[in-house]
Amino acid sequence: MTQQVIIAMLGLFLITALTNILATLRTILTSKNIMNPVYLLSFADAVIFAATISKVSSSDGLHYTIAYALGRTLGVYIGNKIEEKLALGILEVDVFLNNKNKMIEVAEELRTEGYTVNNFLARGNNGERRYKIEVVIKRKEFKILQAILTDCGVSDPTLKVKSLNSIKGKITSTRSKIA
Repeated sequence: MTQQVIIAMLGLFLITALTNILATLRTILTSKNIMNPVYLLSFADAVIFAATISKVSSSDGLHYTIAYALGRTLGVYIGNKIEEKLALGILEVDVFLNNKNKMIEVAEELRTEGYTVNNFLARGNNGERRYKIEVVIKRKEFKILQAILTDCGVSDPTLKVKSLNSIKGKITSTRSKIA
């Protein structure tokens, strides 16, 4: 294998990784209904895809195909890591606790942080009393919720986490207190 072929395979690998990062981000943005960047990402992805697929299909040997497949795999991995950092979206989190005083403490701490919180008496398994805290948060602030639970001495709570498309009204989904 010549140095020129190795450089071409490395370029194909990196370009394919880039196009898959773009495609992963495009899918995430589309699912969150954030459409303006999707058009640009789609165009760039299509141009890169056409160029790379012509290189792969016109080459001799399996090495370009392997470089292409490995680039796609790396692109998905990096795209997923970027998505985790962006953490787009809104969550409704229901926290279920057995201890009423802990429920009050957690709910008040969340309110102090600036979140809109509802709390209820609920019935759990076999009709036993449980206490439910309902809070709407930005997905990127989920770790803040976990830290508040830990700070209040709540370990391994039962959580029900739902993705929301949107919220309307007087619900605050982001913390107003600056840490």
